[in-house]
Amino acid sequence: MILGPKKLLELVKKEKLVENLCERELTNPEGAGFDLRLGEVHEISGGTAYLGETHRETPEIKTLIKYNPKKTQAFTFEPGKYYLISTIESVNTPSDITINFKPRTTTFRSGLIMRTGNVAPGYCGKLTFGLLNAGPLPVRVELGARIVHAQFSWVDGGGALYRGQWQGGRVTTKGLEKQV
Repeated sequence: MILGPKKLLELVKKEKLVENLCERELTNPEGAGFDLRLGEVHEISGGTAYLGETHRETPEIKTLIKYNPKKTQAFTFEPGKYYLISTIESVNTPSDITINFKPRTTTFRSGLIMRTGNVAPGYCGKLTFGLLNAGPLPVRVELGARIVHAQFSWVDGGGALYRGQWQGGRVTTKGLEKQV
């Protein structure tokens, strides 16, 4: 069952389910979840990617821009380029909630394809997604703009807590790592 805004706001206050929500989400959320905002843009800059049975390694990244609440900043996503993006918000997911994501419709209407996943119970940290400008035009996005919709669901019977290395919101590995 998807949790509605009234229940989510209770969990934000009681358990810090989501931190750094904007005023709009705290006072008048839309739909059945929260919209999360663009906080950082990264590009893959080199190294190796490896997905093994017991080990993995992600490429090196270069952070191109970070949100600064004291100034207006925007980033232009170039056609044909793939980026990693991180949210301003961070989550503290309890053992009985999972989070799934949907790109806001303006992203695909602008030619942007967002790769999202889910958040397992027990994960805490910022969120990172893939973003590809598959359209023919550059797309300029202001940091702090709402870019993805998070839907929160109860896990019937409780979930197995997240134990992976992405805990805390890091964006890449620091070399070849054994999976836990």
